[in-house]
Amino acid sequence: MVIPRTTGSLSYTVAFGEARAAALAVREVGPASAPKPRLLDRVREAIRARHYSRRTEKTYVGWIRRYIFFHGKRHPAEMGAPEITRFLTSLAVDGKVAASTQNQALSALLFLYREVLLQEVPWLDNLVYAKRPHHLPVVLTREEVRAVLG
Repeated sequence: MVIPRTTGSLSYTVAFGEARAAALAVREVGPASAPKPRLLDRVREAIRARHYSRRTEKTYVGWIRRYIFFHGKRHPAEMGAPEITRFLTSLAVDGKVAASTQNQALSALLFLYREVLLQEVPWLDNLVYAKRPHHLPVVLTREEVRAVLG
């Protein structure tokens, strides 16, 4: 007589022969199919595989999370260049972020699409870029220099 039994992750069979001796056969049973890693976990793995800093990892994951929530929790694989353009333009126009902040968000999204999702993103033509501040150099006249130093 053969009696199959399962305990946790182990499955074993107990067989009783004519002499009433029990023989045990043990084998490990894994999950039916390992769950696919979540998107942000895949991003973290890709960043760590490329030896980026922890701070870069945290920042990129933050921008990708903001991008997903901006578009109503749609998966980035379903979106493309128009959605990226809309998000980055919103940062510049509505969020009034600095140009370097917008570039950081763009880098995070390009990393997501190129390295994690393995999709090429076409050039973002209609993107409104944040304006970099124009600093005019301050030049003093000779008289102003004498007044300051004199």
